[in-house]
Amino acid sequence: MDYGKFKYEQSVRAREARKKQTRTVIKEVQFRPKISQNDFDVKRKRVERFLGEGDKVKVSMRFRGREVTHPELGREVLDRLAAAIEGHGTVETAPTMDNRQMTMVLAPVKKVRLQATDGHVPVGNVEPPVVAEPAGVDSVEPEPAEPEPVEAVEPVEVEPVEVEPVEVEPVEVEPVEENEATP
Repeated sequence: MDYGKFKYEQSVRAREARKKQTRTVIKEVQFRPKISQNDFDVKRKRVERFLGEGDKVKVSMRFRGREVTHPELGREVLDRLAAAIEGHGTVETAPTMDNRQMTMVLAPVKKVRLQATDGHVPVGNVEPPVVAEPAGVDSVEPEPAEPEPVEAVEPVEVEPVEVEPVEVEPVEVEPVEENEATP
């Protein structure tokens, strides 16, 4: 095989593999503990849009001044956000406190693709189709299988084996002085 042809085919395969990859993008949305309801809604919608696009979202809660003495207020806001975006994403990393900042990472809900019979491919959180049983047929539950009988095995007697003790001769070891050089 020609080396140039080999290198070309290798680059084609690498290009195809890169086409099938998706890069994880992390977007960040910043909150404050004293956020008003309308600001919260605007930022919640932004988080939902990012999650709908398939990106992860890092939600950071910034504390200023004496706000850091009440991290429970920031956790309440982050918990409220997690409950509000429940259909769009899940909490990947729970809220953790780092110095004057509390962070939480949200991941999008995995989407299910189903191939319908008409060729239309629905995208999104789709329930699998329910298959109805034919009319007039009662559902029959399978009978539980009976366990097979186990044959009893007779115990086998083993005779003890006598082992003779082995005598070991002591080995004399000469002490080595520190000043002597070893050959």
